[in-house]
Amino acid sequence: MINDRADAFLRMINRAKRGRLKVYLGYAAGVGKTYQMLQEGHRLKEDGIDVAIALVETHGRADTAKLIEGLEVIPRERRQYRGIITEEIDLEAVLRRKPQVALIDELAHTNVPGTKNVKRYEDVQDILAAGIHVITTLNVQHLESLYDTVEKAVGVKVRERLPDSVLAEADQIVNVDVTPEDLQERLLEGKVYPEERIGTALENFFKAPNLENLRELTLREMASQIDQKRQETLPEDGSVVPDQIMVCLSSRGPNSDMLLRYASRLAGKLNRNWFAIYVQTPSEEATVVDSHTQRIISSTLTLAKELGAMVFTYKGDDIADTIIRFAREYLIGHIVLGSPAPIPFWKRIRGKKSIPERLMEEIRGVTIVVLDTHSREPAIPKVSSPLEKEIRANAPIQAQKPATAVKALPLGSLLSEGRIKIWESPISREEVLEALVVIACGDDQLCNIADLLHAVRKREEEGSTFFNEGVAFPHARIEGLKEPLVALGLTKMGVTDTETEKPMEFIFLSLTPLEKPEVQIQLLALAARHLQNRHLRQALQTAHNAHEAFLALVAWEKPGVSLPEIGEFASGKL
Repeated sequence: MINDRADAFLRMINRAKRGRLKVYLGYAAGVGKTYQMLQEGHRLKEDGIDVAIALVETHGRADTAKLIEGLEVIPRERRQYRGIITEEIDLEAVLRRKPQVALIDELAHTNVPGTKNVKRYEDVQDILAAGIHVITTLNVQHLESLYDTVEKAVGVKVRERLPDSVLAEADQIVNVDVTPEDLQERLLEGKVYPEERIGTALENFFKAPNLENLRELTLREMASQIDQKRQETLPEDGSVVPDQIMVCLSSRGPNSDMLLRYASRLAGKLNRNWFAIYVQTPSEEATVVDSHTQRIISSTLTLAKELGAMVFTYKGDDIADTIIRFAREYLIGHIVLGSPAPIPFWKRIRGKKSIPERLMEEIRGVTIVVLDTHSREPAIPKVSSPLEKEIRANAPIQAQKPATAVKALPLGSLLSEGRIKIWESPISREEVLEALVVIACGDDQLCNIADLLHAVRKREEEGSTFFNEGVAFPHARIEGLKEPLVALGLTKMGVTDTETEKPMEFIFLSLTPLEKPEVQIQLLALAARHLQNRHLRQALQTAHNAHEAFLALVAWEKPGVSLPEIGEFASGKL
């Protein structure tokens, strides 16, 4: 089995033009992730592949240390922090050495302050962007969306976490599995921890129920990843748009992180797009709320982005009405909310209702889940749960229309050099929107630029799509439009009149037919996935002009195509 996996990765290496990622996934220390990674390193070396160890942690395990022999080890970078000497990946040394394959342990590790990147997975992303393939290891409990689940199941707060999107982008994931009984036996034999730590480990983290829970989580995650990749390869022709998932956030609601992780896991199980919505009331304007509340809102929206949500902020007095309008526009079939605050009896008499009550009365065909956010994290429905059947049975009728196969197209086929614009100096939001609408229309004489710009402005007034993470997705649905129009803006100095913590770098404009709301959703999801990718963002950031940006986009989307061939790909010859 191991040889088959190594052969498959070897074939992938030979085909690729940019770095590929392979992850050995386990449920606890000692299951054999590092051991199998090193075994594959030897196998690849025997097949003539240039392999080097960028960082491996043996944790004193003799069998693991022995496997390092015979493989080149790139020296680590030594740093002093608070009087302690630490060792991290020497990123620059790895990039200079540029092996075909780098072996890197413990993907979720947090680097010591002062290093170039905060997290090791960011080092790995830089290495992949340089065309170096990476084989790495990860324990399932380090996935961000599982934080609450793991705390509930095992009683441990996992400090080192990484976004689920990092694992989702892996080209291969291998489950390294042993039974809990075998793992405990390894622990007793001293193959996991030194003798002085064995007793404490068995009494705490390595108790049988904990290991069984973590093992089940790992198997579920593997099943979810396999199903997701299978569905990504299904033909789009004749498919339907699934009902989307949205989670409603509040600045003062308890356990917003729990809501986000629940929605993220649910979307992963059901293979749905999902949105995180924050409605800012007049009492929550930045000039009104205190700095602590502002930090809570900002960190919540940032976590939503990290978990893979498309984040929208709206301004409005009526939260329920805003949620309902959003749900109808984006074909929402599943709404997740936290438990509402109790309504005093005298307000009840006057007709006051909670947001969940109003949603259930005023919107039909949508499944509404109210989580008890005053307690711990709820169970996540399995892939084949009754909840999924209920969602499908109650999906809005309008969401069952056949979808245009936008998702299957590469973004490079929708864009062109003429539909990409780069600003070297700071620019206003209005100038950005106007310029992108103009280039999206291109030479189309039927385009009414004034009407299109008015539609985009109106949509922005309803809720800004310029987010804290340096990305904006202005969009509008246009009556009578036959085909979607898109444009991409890149700024070197940001957008001057946006209240975001991070300078606005990427603005993706999409104009889609009013009669086909599913096309808008697919385009937004496609662009969001692209612009969350560290490789592509770095390539676009370094582009000097629209020509280079377009080449970078197509080369990233179609890694088997070298740069001289890109012109042929763009013209449809490939």
